[in-house]
Amino acid sequence: MKLVSANEMRSLDRRAARDYGVRGLVLMENAGRGVADIVARQCELEKGSRVSIIAGKGNNGGDGFVCARYLKNSGFNVTVFSTARPGVIKGDAGVNSRIWQRMGGGLETILRPGDIKKHYSKFIHSTVIVDGLLGTGLSSNVRGVYAALIEFINGLSIPVVAIDVPSGLDATTGRVLGSAVKARVTATMALPKIGLVVYPGRDFSGHVEVVDIGMPSELIDGADLRWNLIDDGEVRKRLGPRKRDTHKGTYGHVLVLGGSPGKTGAAYMAAMGALRAGAGLATLGVPESVHTAMEAKSVEVMTYPLSETDEKTLGECSWGQTLKLIEGKAALVVGPGFGRSAGMAAGMATGTAASMAGFLEKVLKRCKVPVVIDADGLNALEGRISILKKVRASCVLTPHPGEMATLLGVGPKDVQADRVGSARTLAKKTGSTVVLKGAATVIATPEGGFVNPTGNPGMATAGTGDVLSGMIGGLLAQGLSPVDAAVAGVYIHGLAGDRIAEERGEIGMVATDLLERIPGILNSFAGPTL
Repeated sequence: MKLVSANEMRSLDRRAARDYGVRGLVLMENAGRGVADIVARQCELEKGSRVSIIAGKGNNGGDGFVCARYLKNSGFNVTVFSTARPGVIKGDAGVNSRIWQRMGGGLETILRPGDIKKHYSKFIHSTVIVDGLLGTGLSSNVRGVYAALIEFINGLSIPVVAIDVPSGLDATTGRVLGSAVKARVTATMALPKIGLVVYPGRDFSGHVEVVDIGMPSELIDGADLRWNLIDDGEVRKRLGPRKRDTHKGTYGHVLVLGGSPGKTGAAYMAAMGALRAGAGLATLGVPESVHTAMEAKSVEVMTYPLSETDEKTLGECSWGQTLKLIEGKAALVVGPGFGRSAGMAAGMATGTAASMAGFLEKVLKRCKVPVVIDADGLNALEGRISILKKVRASCVLTPHPGEMATLLGVGPKDVQADRVGSARTLAKKTGSTVVLKGAATVIATPEGGFVNPTGNPGMATAGTGDVLSGMIGGLLAQGLSPVDAAVAGVYIHGLAGDRIAEERGEIGMVATDLLERIPGILNSFAGPTL
């Protein structure tokens, strides 16, 4: 499903009028009627139910006036609370404000915070509140009467239906601009806004329904909309059934480079993630001091000991052996359990830290197969991300917000304030496919990307990211492109967590639980063997 930013939606509105002759009044009429339908249906209103609609002076408020008209005509007791005097409202919103007045609709004004108290009784006896206060054009923190109304609405135990976006929410980033309405339902126009499906916006939007406002489908299909919400269809078209006349070599051999003292589990789970995602073979290249432990841990996964640094991690001393080990492999995963040396932790480009970074750089420059870089493999790239544009291999980077912040030279809060923008920035700087992990994982390329709706808080536990990096590596080994492998891997990974949560709850979920669920879900998308 296509997603739009605030600017992209405004562009579509302008083009609908300019290229197709669809006037703003028509779009507003369809919007308000769609909201009215959602209000009546989602809130199960009975005739005579009291509905309070809060309308700003812009088009969002205009949609509210149209909604009020349709609800009134359907027998509901509707009052519109406007933050502007009737004569001040201009354009299409002004037209619908005047229609509402001429038909005798209830209208009150709230011009300053103190006015809210005068209408307290009407609000608290409402069955539902419709939020038409602020729309997608908001770009600065809400203040004054708007902030007061949002605080008041959120303090009531009354369901709220938001028009287009909950007031106070950045429609593009999902960031809360000071304060935002907490909606039970959001009736969004034409297409979902990016800010409704990424956090924190997703927490404020409730159930999102798309209203068909009569935007020409040819306009939407022909528009250069670069962001999408992953769904079953997006995954199904990237996967296909297996043929009977195949063998393990058909499905690729994944090499995982990682592991260090105390972190052998991460590398093992990545290798198993690759096999559970359908790879034919998986080999673990690990520091020689942990090789015996890895052999004991592994059954289906092959292991290979590599020379190690004084800190018992992989480094430039491992390079010659690694080059030979890469031969014949179909995909490479670097970083799970790699080990964060003392030098890396201190941000030093000396000693073992420099050796690890140098090792990774040599691997990337010589490797011809697609590479997934995760965990401390990403930390080793601090200050060196420019090398990714010079490598021959296609790369998938899988940072969590802290690792993303390190790579971009910003703070984790900056990353979380605009997850979509941060992921795309790193994709542009590196030419890589970027998987920004976390709630509503973002997959970005230099051109655009995807937002993932699957997954739950139970997956916030050690090792789930290692399983994901292995899954993506396993899908790459089977011939999927970096974007296709990331989209399918992230969605199925989250869906596995959701299935576990449905059966057992979220608390206590561990990463290895996911490994058991992945094959069944993967097969449901790929279909039966041909």
